[in-house]
Amino acid sequence: MNPSLINWAAVVVAALSAFVVGGIWYSPVMFQKAWMAAAKVTQDEIKTGNKGKIFGMTAIFSLVMAANLAAFLATPTTNLSWGATAGSLAGIWTFAAIAIVGLFELKSWGWIFINGGYSLVSLTLMGAILGAWR
Repeated sequence: MNPSLINWAAVVVAALSAFVVGGIWYSPVMFQKAWMAAAKVTQDEIKTGNKGKIFGMTAIFSLVMAANLAAFLATPTTNLSWGATAGSLAGIWTFAAIAIVGLFELKSWGWIFINGGYSLVSLTLMGAILGAWR
């Protein structure tokens, strides 16, 4: 790893991409109803959440994820293909972690696949952005 090869603008864009993916993934167009049922939450409960805290912490954690992935990709040979591959490998890792926690918390397979799938897709896209934008 060579820290001077980290493109910090790409890190920010990669982190923001997680918001775009999440906005689509958890929308009515995709998995909103299935996720709400699997998570056992209602629209009213969601409305009571502290949006500043939720989105603020999500932004911080997305930046941490993107920066961490960028550190692993900070080599001269990194390109779009390797970035997407590394992102998907990280996504498999986080999918497995989500599954383990979900199993112990007695979550459904639907919950595991929806949330793990989001992580896999988000990290693959992050890696592609970081790999392409050298």
